[in-house]
Amino acid sequence: MDLNFSPEESAFREEVRQFVKDKLPSHIRDKVMNGESLTRDDHVLWQKTLHVRGWGGPGWPKEFGGPGWTPTESYIFDEECAKGCAPRLISFGLKMIAPVLMAFGSPAQQQRFLPKIMSAEEWWCQGYSEPGAGSDLASVKTRAVREGDYYIVNGQKTWTTLGQHADWIFCLVRTDPEVKAQRGISFLLIDMKTPGVSVRPIITLDGAHEVNEVWLEDVKVPIENLIGEENKGWTYAKFLLGHERTNIAGIGIAKRELARLKRIAEAEGKLDEPLFAARLAQVEIDLMALEITNLRVLSAEHAKKAPGPEASLLKIKGTEIQQNIAELMMQAAGPYALPYKQPDVGPDYATHLGTGYCNLRKLSIFGGSNEIQKNIISQMILGL
Repeated sequence: MDLNFSPEESAFREEVRQFVKDKLPSHIRDKVMNGESLTRDDHVLWQKTLHVRGWGGPGWPKEFGGPGWTPTESYIFDEECAKGCAPRLISFGLKMIAPVLMAFGSPAQQQRFLPKIMSAEEWWCQGYSEPGAGSDLASVKTRAVREGDYYIVNGQKTWTTLGQHADWIFCLVRTDPEVKAQRGISFLLIDMKTPGVSVRPIITLDGAHEVNEVWLEDVKVPIENLIGEENKGWTYAKFLLGHERTNIAGIGIAKRELARLKRIAEAEGKLDEPLFAARLAQVEIDLMALEITNLRVLSAEHAKKAPGPEASLLKIKGTEIQQNIAELMMQAAGPYALPYKQPDVGPDYATHLGTGYCNLRKLSIFGGSNEIQKNIISQMILGL
């Protein structure tokens, strides 16, 4: 297994690097560099910029309008975008529902939805978690009853990230309550403008409106919005979660934030403190090891091998590393990093550290909690 990049891959890296440098608007770059929140318009502008270049569906095959990159090229693209302080692509459309549509959707569904995902004409959100079904998604209770050419959907989804911006939501719904939990679930695509859909904000610890409750009350969903077969939604959900967990690892973002941590630590004189320097070195070693693991997964994909427990491992370690980096930033900046501090107090780089730290606590929970991922690893490797 050769983990070195080929000359062609290195040339591609330079191409992406130059594109980000030339085309990324400076106001967006500054926001990402300083840990500020991005608006919907910021994300849409960058996605449209990529679309014009022919990179609107990074990682998508050519048959669906993508550039047809290899997994390694997609990895290089993500890394260089993160390094250049480009926004993280909104994954719900591009990296979650799109692969499901490509693998299991009908030709009509693919033609209807994929082009508008790529061009940022339509924004998607995820309808998986419910008040009583988070890590245990087989417990979903949102009900869909078939009536003629429609499903009538009733229920509640929660922790719906950026649902306030979404045009569509992909949902797990229960279509057969009489069979084993996993076998009675279906996968529906729901227009957020349909009567009966309402979105209510959940304000998080950092004071942001990022997640929501979504209520579904007698929502009529055409049967053509069913993905695959009725009661087979659990299969499609597991397929989607594999993509989500690998994406959450965020190695490129972690490398960018590690560089930011070093700048803050140097400004605060922390690099000469032995205990701090040791923790910083350990995070960097962990990140290097995680990157090697990710390259091994990419090598397996080249050989057409499906990822096994590595997806869960990437999710666990990737989220822990990002949280550790945020914690060290807080430690380096000291009291200046407190959330909700007064304006014009302390250095500019500390302004958003506290809120960023609070926000990143969620990483070890969503996408399947890290505890659940450890169970998956033990089952797949040890058979426990």
